[in-house]
Amino acid sequence: MSKYDTLWKHLQTDGRDTFRMTFEEIKSVLGFDIDHSFLNFKKEATGYGYSVGKISLKEKYITFSKV
Repeated sequence: MSKYDTLWKHLQTDGRDTFRMTFEEIKSVLGFDIDHSFLNFKKEATGYGYSVGKISLKEKYITFSKV
């Protein structure tokens, strides 16, 4: 089980084709801030039907797309 499973399951239940989530929205889903380790775990999203797109550190959001 990954520490990001809660986020991946949230994406699955959301169901939108493409959307962005702010770091704060992600924190509210996970219960903790994302960190650099997210880059190692982002491939897991495909197992839940999504891919991780743009990660904006400046604007603090991540784009997700259905695969």
